[in-house]
Amino acid sequence: MKDIFTTDEQNKKQTEIALSLVPQFCGKKAFVRTFGCQQNEADGERLMGFLQLCGFAKASDENDADLIIINTCAIREHAEKRELSYAGCLKKLKETKKDLLIGICGCMPQQMHRVEQIKKSYPYVDFAFGTDMNYRLPEILQKVTGGSKRMFFINDLPHNEFGVISEGMPVCRASDYKAWVSIMYGCNNFCTYCVVPHVRGRERSRLSSDVLCEVKDLVAKGYKDITLLGQNVNSYKGELTFPELLSAAAGYGGEYWLHFMTSHPKDASDELIKAIADNQKISRHFHLPVQSGSTRVLEAMNRRYTREQYLAKAQKIKDTIKDVVISTDIIVGFPGETDEDFADTLSLVNTVGYDMIYTFIYSPREGTIAAKMDSQIPHDEQVRRFSLLSDLQNELALAKNTAMVGRTERILSEGGFSGRTSGNKIVALDCDIPAGTFCDAEITEAKPYSLNAKIKK
Repeated sequence: MKDIFTTDEQNKKQTEIALSLVPQFCGKKAFVRTFGCQQNEADGERLMGFLQLCGFAKASDENDADLIIINTCAIREHAEKRELSYAGCLKKLKETKKDLLIGICGCMPQQMHRVEQIKKSYPYVDFAFGTDMNYRLPEILQKVTGGSKRMFFINDLPHNEFGVISEGMPVCRASDYKAWVSIMYGCNNFCTYCVVPHVRGRERSRLSSDVLCEVKDLVAKGYKDITLLGQNVNSYKGELTFPELLSAAAGYGGEYWLHFMTSHPKDASDELIKAIADNQKISRHFHLPVQSGSTRVLEAMNRRYTREQYLAKAQKIKDTIKDVVISTDIIVGFPGETDEDFADTLSLVNTVGYDMIYTFIYSPREGTIAAKMDSQIPHDEQVRRFSLLSDLQNELALAKNTAMVGRTERILSEGGFSGRTSGNKIVALDCDIPAGTFCDAEITEAKPYSLNAKIKK
């Protein structure tokens, strides 16, 4: 892809438009409701940053808002149903507040069938914009408020021709100790079940110098939990490799933890594993999505690794990184998945010994190869397999956590008697420690997906 970075002139134009809108929006409030992944959360913080630059104050909820933006996800049908349901609930609010502006952005409106649905079934939605239009939000608001018609700002270019990176967007972070830092956008993998390349475009990476400048600034401001984001961070292509970038980002003074999401197994290198092992500031949590334990199903998913290759990678991580916590994603009921394929998944889960699994029932996504495959699995059978996998993981997770009882762990408090380990495990504390504070705690009790602990004075 060429010309992926917006120019200084383009950025300056949006800033100037934002400042020109301040008299119009001063005294009004905006609310951004975000659904989906951490990348969506990061996008939502930047949208709110621009809204504040335009003069809006941050609303506490939709009822308090003069402008509502729904920042959407399209990865699963369930997510889209939730988003459309939320949009539906705003109809009555719009009826009582005639001047309320409602917009929809993110991955969902990047799909043309959803755009048509919004146009037809949600006439009270005033505007929508796609994933590569975030940096143009001031311009969008200027046009929406200056016209009488509904407006849609959707890029209909092929997936390999759209998508930009805009540095310098203002950010309104939701936390004063936890921060998202996007290092790349888009995806080149084209897993047969996934819409991400179609709705977010092809991979494009920020400059390493810009990423490190942002991380350094966050550390200087006292942020303690920083996550580097990308659909596949291992594919990052800046001036540095991803392991080099991760090590550099973990090289600043003070105590903080550095996480990353998400790592594709085919690209998780020995250099990355070593970088984590060598630096205690890098989280002991390694998320390694497997999706299936069957080589046959993995091939049908276009994952580009075998069961055996994945197991070797997982073992390398366990052997190299002390006390590592490994989590994964698994899709059950993929088209054509046989009982034998599912049994392979159960045995892989047993072999790896995950601390956490994020299990999803396969749902067809329009425009993907898998949606057109024969042998779609009946929903009842998908649910049965989901239940079997969940029961197995509950047992394994409890055993893993029980082994931690009596150990002293470094905890980062989230406030309200709760915190997390470096491996991202949830810990219930015996006293309320201010959010963003590190402390040592002895694990006293284990549950499948959380730990109880006593603060060590």
